[in-house]
Amino acid sequence: MTSIPPPQSPTDTRLAARAVSATKIYGRGDTEVRALDDVTVGFEPGRFAAIMGPSGSGKSTLMHCLAGLDTLTSGEVFIGDIALSPLPEKALTLLRRDKVGFIFQAFNLVPTLNALENITLPLALAKRDADDAWLDEVVTTVGLKDRLTHRPNELSGGQQQRVAVARALASRPDIVFADEPTGNLDSRTGAEILSFMKHAVRELGQTIVMVTHDPVAASYADRVVFLADGKIVDEMQDPTADAVLDRLKHFGD
Repeated sequence: MTSIPPPQSPTDTRLAARAVSATKIYGRGDTEVRALDDVTVGFEPGRFAAIMGPSGSGKSTLMHCLAGLDTLTSGEVFIGDIALSPLPEKALTLLRRDKVGFIFQAFNLVPTLNALENITLPLALAKRDADDAWLDEVVTTVGLKDRLTHRPNELSGGQQQRVAVARALASRPDIVFADEPTGNLDSRTGAEILSFMKHAVRELGQTIVMVTHDPVAASYADRVVFLADGKIVDEMQDPTADAVLDRLKHFGD
């Protein structure tokens, strides 16, 4: 385990995403909840990071704010060198479409489209042609070559999540955010999905930030950031499931 690193500089554009003095407050007065409390953290390109912490620690709030799905009360988040808070809604939507990939616990596939159409849907919406070589590499990586004409109801849960992973990677985004991506899967299928994600980082050069409560899932990451009560309290490089579990015990989770 390493000590908490110094805060990333707001001008450090080498990072794929970062939060600077990020604070998110819900409610007022007696009902105020400080979901994020002056969080500064950065995520390097080409690495697989996990965000962990007890329920209510702020981990999902941090990811949603980093991804531009939610706004901060104060502070700033950046995708590369782009600050999100000044962006009008249309520009923010375009940034999410062009630079960010998403993987959720719910697969969020369109039931009337086949696997290939679901994978390429973000590109179609952006009126962008697929990079055939990259798309083929992604499809091969997630093991879907023989399932591309199948609709979601003809696929297992694990196969549907593979489609969702491929969809997130298809546009070659600057960063992929994954929110409990194996939460609906059995342990064997979850391990396959996490292996695909790790391979995408190692071999395809992707950047992934994943929220998870599962120490085994976190062990696939290069780095784990721990939150408690809206603050970053620790981080770990090259985690193992046992080391992560031991650290989480200190949070009572």
